[in-house]
Amino acid sequence: MLLLAGSLLLRAETDPREIVRKCIELDQTNWVRMKDYTWTARETTRHLDSEGKPASVDTEAWETVILFGRPYHKTIERHGKPLSPEEQKKEQAKIDRATAKLERETPQERQIHLADYEKQREKDRAFLREIPDAFDFRLEAGEKVDGREAWVIHAAPKPGYRPRHGDAQAFQKIEGKIWIDKSEFQWVRLEAKTIDTISWGLCLARLNPGATLLFEQTRVNDEVWLPKRELLSGTGRFVLVRKMSEEQETTWNNYRKFQVDSKVVATQ
Repeated sequence: MLLLAGSLLLRAETDPREIVRKCIELDQTNWVRMKDYTWTARETTRHLDSEGKPASVDTEAWETVILFGRPYHKTIERHGKPLSPEEQKKEQAKIDRATAKLERETPQERQIHLADYEKQREKDRAFLREIPDAFDFRLEAGEKVDGREAWVIHAAPKPGYRPRHGDAQAFQKIEGKIWIDKSEFQWVRLEAKTIDTISWGLCLARLNPGATLLFEQTRVNDEVWLPKRELLSGTGRFVLVRKMSEEQETTWNNYRKFQVDSKVVATQ
């Protein structure tokens, strides 16, 4: 049994598919535990000209608060500027109305609504479980990310793979690399690019080859890994008429954990 356990452990640390599979399952757990936190996010959209330079920039920021287990957004910045006192009152009023409505729920109603929310969240991320089967993986030389040892795994679409989930169809047109923390099997960085055109909604929107994605996570409170930064850049069309060339960056910070009988704990 010891030999078998050692063999399985060795396989898990040398087989890139097994490393990715374990990482995906832990990632699902992270998103479940994310509801215990509130955070601030900022989204910057850069509209690019024909030479790939910013023609205009728009920024929006919001705080996500957790009300009875469900997240609600509270805008704190629009078009790169803090909200006016009047706009702040309106945003707070929306949160107050949502809180009052939730407080009127019966325990049975709250349980049903929370179950529906969790079911939808699981559905939205179910396609990620296809990643270990949708790609061919190759281990590359390891690297350090934020001072922590990480596997570097190259991923290319597996020929002939037939996606089971609709959102997983895009995997056939993406290749990239994943950095996975060796001690906790958590992905800390992901880089990907499109190698073919990706379409959505009966070709109402289209993303051209060469679009790139960068996604980073960070360790919070020594207990969970949560989003840190996402950068999307590419060209395409919307409703097959309007050309788009954009770079969209989202950052998350100021994670704070809510505890039943204690104050909010500020973190990175």
